[in-house]
Amino acid sequence: MCAERILDSIDSPADLKALDGPSLEQLAAEIRETLITTVSQTGGHLAPNLGVVELTLGLHRALDCPTDKIVWDVGHQSYVHKLITGRRERFGTLRTYGGVCGFPKRSESPYDVHDTGHASTSISVALGLACARDQLGGTETIVAVIGDGSLTGGMAFEALDHLGHLHKRVIVVLNDNEMSISPNVGALSSYLARVRLDRRYRRLRDDVESTLARTKLGAAVVAAGEAAKESVKQLLVPGMFFEELGLKYIGPIDGHDIAQVERAVKLAKDVDGPVLIHVVTRKGKGYVPAENRPDTFHGISPFSVESGKVNGVKGGPISYTEAFGEAIVAEAERDSRIVAITAAMPSGTGLDRFAERFPERFFDVGIAEEHAVGLAAGMATGGMVPVVAIYSTFMQRAYDQLIMDVALQGLHVVFAMDRAGLVGEDGPTHHGVFDLTYLRTVPGLTIMAPADEAELVNMFHTALVADGPVAIRYPRGSGVGLPLPEMPVALEVGRSQVRRQGDDVAILAVGRMVGVAEKAADLLAADGVEARVVNLRWIKPIDLEEIAKAAASSPLIVTLEENTALGGVGAAVLESLADLGFTTPVLRLAVPDCFVTHGETAKLLSEVGLTPEAVRGAVLGRLVGIKGPRAEECAHDVPQGRRRAR
Repeated sequence: MCAERILDSIDSPADLKALDGPSLEQLAAEIRETLITTVSQTGGHLAPNLGVVELTLGLHRALDCPTDKIVWDVGHQSYVHKLITGRRERFGTLRTYGGVCGFPKRSESPYDVHDTGHASTSISVALGLACARDQLGGTETIVAVIGDGSLTGGMAFEALDHLGHLHKRVIVVLNDNEMSISPNVGALSSYLARVRLDRRYRRLRDDVESTLARTKLGAAVVAAGEAAKESVKQLLVPGMFFEELGLKYIGPIDGHDIAQVERAVKLAKDVDGPVLIHVVTRKGKGYVPAENRPDTFHGISPFSVESGKVNGVKGGPISYTEAFGEAIVAEAERDSRIVAITAAMPSGTGLDRFAERFPERFFDVGIAEEHAVGLAAGMATGGMVPVVAIYSTFMQRAYDQLIMDVALQGLHVVFAMDRAGLVGEDGPTHHGVFDLTYLRTVPGLTIMAPADEAELVNMFHTALVADGPVAIRYPRGSGVGLPLPEMPVALEVGRSQVRRQGDDVAILAVGRMVGVAEKAADLLAADGVEARVVNLRWIKPIDLEEIAKAAASSPLIVTLEENTALGGVGAAVLESLADLGFTTPVLRLAVPDCFVTHGETAKLLSEVGLTPEAVRGAVLGRLVGIKGPRAEECAHDVPQGRRRAR
C-alpha cells in the first residue's frame, strides 16, 4: 500500500511552514512527479516549472500569501504555485477547456495577483502594487519573479529604473536558469549579501559612521571608507549594476535549495527599499529529457514520460511554421540581402534552420519586440530585406515601431506573423485575434492571409518582391496537406480567388476560415442554397472588384475571419460597400468582442461560431425572408446565434 503523499496534505501555502527539511525535499519530488505526469497528458510548459519547484516552495514559506503578493513574469512557470494554492485536485484539467489555466488568472484564485502571459511586465506591476500599498497604509510584501530571458525586455529595465528612483519596498527575484553556480563566488556573494542586509550590521555601521562624522577627521575617514568600500564591491560583489540602480543585491544563490531561498526572502523583507535576489536554477530539473532538451520541453505537446517523445501520428501535413521555415531558407539561398530577426523565438517561428544555414544573417534580439522592429527598420534603410518572424500576439508590443519606424518611411520590412487566430490551450494572452484590426489602420502596410501552406509560400515570395512594409498572418498548427511549390510565384496584388460559384450567398473568407467556408458551402448545398466562396487573400488592399460582384449578384454577403469582429475583414467589406454605394446586407462572422478562454482550438472555434455547422446555421438564419419558406424550414434545424466565449 502506498504511503500518503505530502502533496495531498497541502491545501494552502500555510501548510508548508510546518514541514521539516526532509519533508520539503519529499514534497519537491512529489511535485515534480505530478508536473511530469500531468503535462505529459495535457501539454504545457514543463521545463520552466521543473526548474522553479524549490524556488516556489521557498518563496511561499517566507511569505504570507495571499496577503503578500507574488507577480509571476510571463506566468508560464506558475504551475507549482497553483499546486500549493488550492488547485491540486483540479490540476489534471490544466490547459483544458473549463480547467485550470496555464497562466496566472485572477478569476481563478486570490493567490493569482495579475493575469500575465507576456514577458517583462512583472516589475512594473509589482511596483504599482507597492505604490498602492503605501498610499493605503498597507504592510504586505510584494515580490516580482522574473527570468533572465524576460529581463532582456526594455519594459523590465524601465521598471527597475523607476523602482530604484522611488525606493519602494519591492523584492525582485531574478530566476537565472542559463548559468551554472560557481561555489566559491556564490558562497562569497551570499556571505557579503547577508552582511550588507543584516539589521545588526546596518545598525552598527550607521552608528559608527554617525559618530565619526561629528569631527572633521572622522568625516574624512568615513569618506575614505566609502570610496574604498565601493572599489572593493565593484571588484568582488556581483550585481553591482542593480546596486547602482538603487536595489540591494543578494546572490547568486542556489534556487534549488529551499532553505537558501527562504532565508534570502526573509532577509529581503527586512530591508526598507527594493532588493534583487539572484537565484540560479536549472530548467527541466528532475526529468532527464527536459534537462537535456530544455528548449523542446519549454512548451511541449502531450508526450511519453518514458521516452520523452511527443505523442502523435508521423507523416501528417507540415505546419504553417515549418512551411515558412522552409520558404525563408530557399528564398535566402537566392537573395543574399534577406536577413531574419526574431525576439527569442527561433524555433517557435521556424527560423532554427535559417539560423543554422545563415548564422551571419540571423538576429535573435531576446524578448525585445520593439527593438526587433527598430532593428529591421535600420537594416531596410541600409539595403537589406529584413524578415521579422513574430507571433501575432507579440507583434502588438511593437505597434509604435511598426508605424513610426517602418510604415511612416515606407520601408520594405516583411512581418511573418505566426499564431494568428485562436491558438488553443495558451488562452487569451496568446490568441492572435487582433492583428487584422490593428494592422489595417497603418497607412501603406500590405496585409495577406494564406488559406493553406502552399499559398503561404507564394505569399512570402510576393512579400519579398513587393515594395514597402508587408505583413503575412497565418495560424498555428498543421496545414491542409498541399505540397509546397518548388518555385514560388508572386500573386497579383489585391486580387482574390473564387473557390466556388453560387448566387444565393457570397462567403468572403480569409486564412484558415477559407476551408471552413468551403465545408459550410457543402452543407448549404444540401439545403438548396448555393454559396459563392471567395478566398480574399488580401486584407489590404482589399479586392473591391470582387466585393462589387458579390454585392451585385448575391442577396447576402457573409464575411468569415478568425479575428475580432471589430475593425477586421467584415468592417473592411462594409466600408468598401459604403464607398461603392451598395446596400447589400452583410453577415459578419468573427471572434466576438471578448477575451476567449483557453482550451482545444476546435472547441474554441465551436464556442465562437466559426465551424462549418455554425456558419451554415447563421447563414440560413439570415436568409429567412430572403430565400423563402425553404430557408426558414432549414433554419429551424440549427441553433441560432453564437454563444459568448468566456
